[in-house]
Amino acid sequence: MTIRAFDQLLNRIGKRPALAIALSTLWLILVGGIAFFWHLGSIGLIDETEPLFAEASRQMYVTGDWITPFFNDKTRFDKPALIYWCQAIAYNIFGVNEWAVRLPSAIAAMSVIALAFYTVQWQLAKQDALEQVFRPSRRWLTAGLVAAVMALNPEMIVWGRTGVSDMLLTGCIASALLCFFLGYASQEGSGILQRKRYANGDRGQGGISLSQSPLPNNWYLACYVLIAGAILTKGPVGIVLPGLIIGVFLLYLGKLREVVREMRLLLGMLIILGLSVPWYVLVIWRNGWNFINSFFGYHNIERFTEVVNGHRAPWFFYFLVVLLGFAPYSVYLPLSMARLKFWQRQYWRSQERSQQLGLFAFFWFASIFGFFTIAVTKLPSYVLPLMPAAAILVGLLWSDFFQDKAIRDQGGQGGNFSVLSSHTSPTPLSPSSLLWTGWVNVVFVSAIAVALFYVPRLIGADPAAPEFRQLLQQSSLTTLGSVIWFVCAVVLVVVILRRRWRLLIGVNLLAFALSLIFVLTPALFLIDQQRQLPLRELAAIAVKAEKPGEELLMVGFKKPTVVFYSHRPVNYIKMSVAAGDYVRTQAVQKTQTDSILVLAQPKKFPEMGLQANNYQTLGKSGAYQLIRVPLNR
Repeated sequence: MTIRAFDQLLNRIGKRPALAIALSTLWLILVGGIAFFWHLGSIGLIDETEPLFAEASRQMYVTGDWITPFFNDKTRFDKPALIYWCQAIAYNIFGVNEWAVRLPSAIAAMSVIALAFYTVQWQLAKQDALEQVFRPSRRWLTAGLVAAVMALNPEMIVWGRTGVSDMLLTGCIASALLCFFLGYASQEGSGILQRKRYANGDRGQGGISLSQSPLPNNWYLACYVLIAGAILTKGPVGIVLPGLIIGVFLLYLGKLREVVREMRLLLGMLIILGLSVPWYVLVIWRNGWNFINSFFGYHNIERFTEVVNGHRAPWFFYFLVVLLGFAPYSVYLPLSMARLKFWQRQYWRSQERSQQLGLFAFFWFASIFGFFTIAVTKLPSYVLPLMPAAAILVGLLWSDFFQDKAIRDQGGQGGNFSVLSSHTSPTPLSPSSLLWTGWVNVVFVSAIAVALFYVPRLIGADPAAPEFRQLLQQSSLTTLGSVIWFVCAVVLVVVILRRRWRLLIGVNLLAFALSLIFVLTPALFLIDQQRQLPLRELAAIAVKAEKPGEELLMVGFKKPTVVFYSHRPVNYIKMSVAAGDYVRTQAVQKTQTDSILVLAQPKKFPEMGLQANNYQTLGKSGAYQLIRVPLNR
């Protein structure tokens, strides 16, 4: 099908709103299903972090204590309660399994891409109305592209498929920001209209002035509720980041006071505090300074001002995270931002509110990037909330190429570069800028192809999965991945030489989707088989073989999955000598049984002072062995 015929098809679809909505829904289900729900529960929990959340939620579900999170018989104050509540509710519906653990993250990711799709489509529809044109293919293609780019990138897929709090936080923050923009843009011109009506004596129904309405619009209300959700997901950062982004955006436009009034900020703060504070009050009432020092001190203030858990990184760390985490579309981010000419403040201040989405996405991206670059503790997941903004920026860049036939023919022929002046950027995009960025794209995906080819040779030996490197090489998965990205590079060269700019981003999306389906997913099964399956099998053996009150000791490694799959506390001791001393002395005094279960690598047992005739082997799997050691009383 030619580009012109495709545009004509979209034009016909665009004239039938019900059909357009149905096809858009199917597209979102397809993209989100592949990215987040396909094989969601097919692999076991991944050490070290995921089982911490899964087990704390299981404890809530089993005990009915919805206030204080526990893991391994100890309080867990790393994160607030919302993620545990969501997982516990999923347990109640689907049972205690991996699918239920990850379902809140997948739903949060899916919700963000759906709301972003709606926001972009709505914004472009407003632009068409302002310019008095009808461009359905541009509107629907851009919105669909934003959804696909937002879903099909490494960062969103990793955290959208992992049962931790990061994607839920991103879902709350990103959705709150999108709701803010929709509320902000829907108030377009309302301030002037309301003031005129008030001056003319029109005070609205019931004698109340429209400008004095006690409630903000529904989008602002949704924003407040979602910010409260973010605070319940990860604490103060849930309001600091949205507040920072919205504040910088409004200050730049000189609309801070105006928008604060229309948002009914005082009422909004009462909503936020009313929804988020009660749990904090209850958990402090129950746990006192233990919670305050651990959560607010260690997990919030210290993470920003000091290096926590050794997570130190250089200042340019997040440049690399965005480059790889938003690959392969990250090469287009500089051009997407330069296209906005965000430094032309007067231009943006003169634009209608609905046409400031690109500028808002820029401040969204830059604020989060800058905030966590300043923070001392650095982790790749910290900048996850900027990924939706990055997708919007790239999608709006491509909206310049999704011109319908009647519009495109005014500036060029045959799908060649042509852009009309629009309300979304101050100047048309230069063909040469995209040309050079396209060649950078070719180099980047070529580098990905080369890296994948050499992956089996680059990864080192893993004591927890000693056969993984060999099995990965035998599977040829990395070779297949290398071929996919090499073909992508070749196709990109052809697209660039023929100036088919609309196809550039589509080629990248297709290559990523193929890699996800045929390379990454099988590789995850292989990793699970080597690293996590042995622990699940031995945990199941421990459950069947344990005597009442018998302690389970894990030596050398701390694998929280054993706690989740065995549904019992585990005593972790890192050093083998210390573990041997514990078995000979403290365990005798601590337990009422005549034996103790020990899970470790076989080489650890002689280091503990245990010989083969000192214990009974209950099971072996992978790199681990489960034994029963008699206690000398």
